[in-house]
Amino acid sequence: MPRPGGPPYPDRMTASPHTRSLGYFTDVALRRHEGATVTRHRQHTSVQSPFNPSFWWGNYLLLDEAPTAGTLDAWETEFRRIFPEAAHTTFGVNLPAAELTDLEHLRARGYGAYQDTVLTAACTHTPRTLNRDAQLRPPSTDADWAAVLELRMAVNAADPHGHAPDGYRTFAQGKLGSYRRLQEGGHGTYLAAFDDQGRALSGLGIFDCGDGVARYQSVETHPEYRARGLAGTLVHTAAEWAREHHGIRQLVIVADPGYHAQVLYESVGFAPTETQTGLEKRPAE
Repeated sequence: MPRPGGPPYPDRMTASPHTRSLGYFTDVALRRHEGATVTRHRQHTSVQSPFNPSFWWGNYLLLDEAPTAGTLDAWETEFRRIFPEAAHTTFGVNLPAAELTDLEHLRARGYGAYQDTVLTAACTHTPRTLNRDAQLRPPSTDADWAAVLELRMAVNAADPHGHAPDGYRTFAQGKLGSYRRLQEGGHGTYLAAFDDQGRALSGLGIFDCGDGVARYQSVETHPEYRARGLAGTLVHTAAEWAREHHGIRQLVIVADPGYHAQVLYESVGFAPTETQTGLEKRPAE
């Protein structure tokens, strides 16, 4: 287990010398795999995904230090320079435990702040509730991927903070297209739990980030099929798959500390390692 705030292995900083946050190290690695342009500037890194412009965290600035009331205007100007057509504004903070000292000012300017928990594990163990009813496999056909899209739409519709359906469908199609390309390129897999009628009940992605590190993505369960052990079974199965196929030594998953998923991840062997900080100003709906 890495020390809090430290790299999982010594060569992580060599592979990405400007990434100090483990959470953003894996984020940036996945965006590169998806085809994003990652550019290092003097005090920040820009991540640009023009093929999916509605993906806020595929089009953002990763700052070396947290923005403050005195620097926010300059960072917003830089964001508009790089993303002139974006309706959103997103900043990541490239520190393992960033402190937002001017949080009230940032909120007054329309920003939502999050500080998610980055959890790590060398391996996982069998969940308390192991689901043996669903078929666990990667999507392999257009129909499979369409079923996964409907899973994502159902999860969004049940979320009280979810997005408008039309815009979210466009975003979700783009993300699943990226996952499919990553899977077909040998960078990892999307693993789903299907019923005998081909419906996707739960799903997640797990992808190789380099340096022996793999990152989970989009762990979701259909609202009508929760509390059946599907997510825990998928998380454990994906970990075994990643270790077998990619020689993964460090598993990384990110969770909202206010949501029950973190408890689930800890129950199969993950432990909190650092905090991932981000700021986002949503476009007007």
